[in-house]
Amino acid sequence: MSSRPNIGLPEIFSPSEVAKALDCSEWWVKEQARRRRIPFMRSGSGYRFTRDHVDEIFRILEERPDAANTSESSDVSTRRRAQSGSDAPAVQLRARRPRRARSAA
Repeated sequence: MSSRPNIGLPEIFSPSEVAKALDCSEWWVKEQARRRRIPFMRSGSGYRFTRDHVDEIFRILEERPDAANTSESSDVSTRRRAQSGSDAPAVQLRARRPRRARSAA
């Protein structure tokens, strides 16, 4: 065996290493791969991830703010007023009466 590093081969990560990077459980990473929600490659004994796979997983899990959520809060109150003036009747909610304690008689 030569002691030269494998030049040109991608670095491979295990599910536990990916889970550590994502700050989640190893089970979650394996489950997402099993359900084909994240990219992976299948190596004889289990799931393996390349650097490109990990980068894509981060992109998949990334959440960006919506343009609608960045507007001022006055826009939200305007929407609520507009919805309350709709033709649908408003449903009045009432609290339930608490269950009575069962007697031990």
